[in-house]
Amino acid sequence: MQRIRLRYTKRGRLRFTSHRDFQRAFERALRRAEVPMAYSAGFTPHPRVSYANAAPTGTGSEAEYLEIALAEPRDPEKLRELLDESMPTGLDIIDAVEARISGLADRLTASVWELRLDGVEPAEAERAVTAFLAAETVEVQRKTKNGMRTFDTRGAVVSLEALPAPVDRPLDNACAILRLVVRHLTPAVRPDDVLSGLRAVADLAPPVPSAVTRLAQGLFDEESGTVTDPLAPDREADTAAPPTAAVAADAKAPEGPAA
Repeated sequence: MQRIRLRYTKRGRLRFTSHRDFQRAFERALRRAEVPMAYSAGFTPHPRVSYANAAPTGTGSEAEYLEIALAEPRDPEKLRELLDESMPTGLDIIDAVEARISGLADRLTASVWELRLDGVEPAEAERAVTAFLAAETVEVQRKTKNGMRTFDTRGAVVSLEALPAPVDRPLDNACAILRLVVRHLTPAVRPDDVLSGLRAVADLAPPVPSAVTRLAQGLFDEESGTVTDPLAPDREADTAAPPTAAVAADAKAPEGPAA
């Protein structure tokens, strides 16, 4: 059985796609692309697809990940192209690699988020960021399936900074951009929790809902302070591994008759 790991996006209006909606769209794409999926056992077999740490509904993302199991080997890049052609624009399959090392979910330990706060002056956002980072703890409340829960957002935040105002904003509209790195803890701290924390410590309250985009997720490198590519270990292992049957078959395909 071959396992392929894919990176996909949620862009534009498709950021409002729920995880269940994405699952349905992806399974339709698998059928259109005639992917030879492996199926689970039991009375109701289903395609073997594993999703890892999906972004909340309403947030955009450039770094969502999943893994599929195939009954027959395929070239990862050709498979990516076929699936991308079968997906709606905005749900784009942008990377593919053969799984060579186990534990993709274990490599997703932190995320980089960008928050666009329309109606907020950059200087106001900077003051709120300074107050948040200076606090030892910033507790917020969020309703969960087990009821209202209180937890600390400050402990999960690795870094938080206010960036210069975007060049695409109208001159008469204030707009601030926040860049945020959050560790994946339990309970999970989401970007809207950090916004609640900024409201608690600095009374920062954007007049309209913020536009949130996940830029990256992966292992957090303590030395560099960056979030690394979770597919990199598979690529590195792939260079030393023998080709799959599908790749080997392509390489051994007979050439045309000599001129």
